[in-house]
Amino acid sequence: MNLIDCHTHTQYSVDSEADIIKCTERAAELGLAAYAVTDHCECNAWYPQEHYADNMPDMVDHFSYKDDFFASVAAVTELKEKYDGRLNLICGVELGQMLHDKEAADIALSDERLDFVIGSIHQVLGEKDFYYIDYLNMQENEIFDLLERYFREIYTTCKEGKTDVIGHITYCLRYMKQRHGICPDISRFDDIIAESFRELVQHGKGIEINTSGLRQGFGDAFPDMKYLKMYRELGGEVLTIGSDAHVAEDIGKNVRDGAEMALAAGFTHLCYFKKRQPVFIKIN
Repeated sequence: MNLIDCHTHTQYSVDSEADIIKCTERAAELGLAAYAVTDHCECNAWYPQEHYADNMPDMVDHFSYKDDFFASVAAVTELKEKYDGRLNLICGVELGQMLHDKEAADIALSDERLDFVIGSIHQVLGEKDFYYIDYLNMQENEIFDLLERYFREIYTTCKEGKTDVIGHITYCLRYMKQRHGICPDISRFDDIIAESFRELVQHGKGIEINTSGLRQGFGDAFPDMKYLKMYRELGGEVLTIGSDAHVAEDIGKNVRDGAEMALAAGFTHLCYFKKRQPVFIKIN
């Protein structure tokens, strides 16, 4: 089975201290068919804090993602030469909240060193990151309002077609369930999720199977089998798999499970990116 890990983080992500050399060595040891470093770059905090004055007093806890982005891309570009012939190393980025600062997003997207771009939404406009929200103090209608805004931002991001894949498309559920056992039925959003998938298919873009939920207590991948099958039935072909590792030891974790999910959903190939172009490999 050809295994890939196309969503990982290193020391250049604010929430990781993973040494990039150790991460690369770990990927090489595992014999992955493709390994992408995709450090965080949140577009809504691209500049230093002073740039935003009082516009985001408590919405983010880290700024100057511009510096993180360029440091990560430079480090991976250098390592690609060092590991040439030993590891299929991919220079990527997890680009968050592109709609919140399109100018910052375009600056990052214009970097020709990038092989791969994951588009993610970790917070909706005017709200904190899903990680920091106190769901226990929210009414059911407030939770569903938040989820609706999330899926509308997902749809618009898909429609713009600037990323290669959309990351962990059901991320919005992670902390509700893991911490508080809150499991809202998101089937009411199936229509807009389907429309998002149609936009991706039309643009030749894709989604990922993010396996982090399998090891972190969520109990499933992001997305689960229902939405993976929906994407396939709507013509989806571009599919990556990522562990979302933030430590070297988690690189490759549960990617085999992700590949088996892909097979069960009707996929025969996985995908990784080089120079922003998809490369398809058979799963088996």
